[in-house]
Amino acid sequence: MPEEPFLENRVKSVGYALRGAWLLLRTEASIKIQFVIALVVTAAGFYFGISSLEWMAQLLAIGLVMGVEGVNTAIEKLSDYVQPNRDPRIGQIKDISAGAVMITSVLASIVGLIIYLPRIF
Repeated sequence: MPEEPFLENRVKSVGYALRGAWLLLRTEASIKIQFVIALVVTAAGFYFGISSLEWMAQLLAIGLVMGVEGVNTAIEKLSDYVQPNRDPRIGQIKDISAGAVMITSVLASIVGLIIYLPRIF
């Protein structure tokens, strides 16, 4: 079977990634909440006129939280597929994955507080 040209392969990969991102946003409640929060803090960034460095920190925080949430969702779905029955080992894997989301969310919240608290008070 002949290999696909590099560019064609990259375009297909981007299509798969976009489909996955859309599926995540459409089907997962937690990412929907995070997306709304991302929209709110983005609007706040424009309202308060945050600096370029603050934009970078904010966008990295948003991307990290949403990216880790996507990985968490994939781990949960894969775990359920591999072991549909209750299994404490799978539960531990899911808990660790959820913990990673919590850590990134807490740190992203701290970034938001550092950026916005001085502007509010």
